[in-house]
Amino acid sequence: QVQLVESGGGLVQPGGSLRLSCAASGSMPSVAVMGWYRQAPGKERELVATITSGGTTNYADSAKGRFTISRDNFKNTVYLQMNSLKPEDTAVYLCNVKLPWRTNPYWGQGTQVTVSS
Repeated sequence: QVQLVESGGGLVQPGGSLRLSCAASGSMPSVAVMGWYRQAPGKERELVATITSGGTTNYADSAKGRFTISRDNFKNTVYLQMNSLKPEDTAVYLCNVKLPWRTNPYWGQGTQVTVSS
């Protein structure tokens, strides 16, 4: 069982930055793929970025060039550095862990990011 706790969300002005963190506890194998998704009101949940234990990253087009995902395997923590934030980035950001042998990923409870002047 893996438990995920996100932190770092908040209110920021357009053009500002935030850094999200997600700490995983429990049985966290190193092969897990960790990632961030987001869900805005009235919209479907969408991928933001993922990272493998080896550091291979994948970004949604909306995140490329502005967001950076990173991971500390010793701390079982994944980060999302978000720069040049836009109002359309406003959403609940959720941490996600996928294991190769498990059909359903683990999800965190989410952290609210609001970009507004």
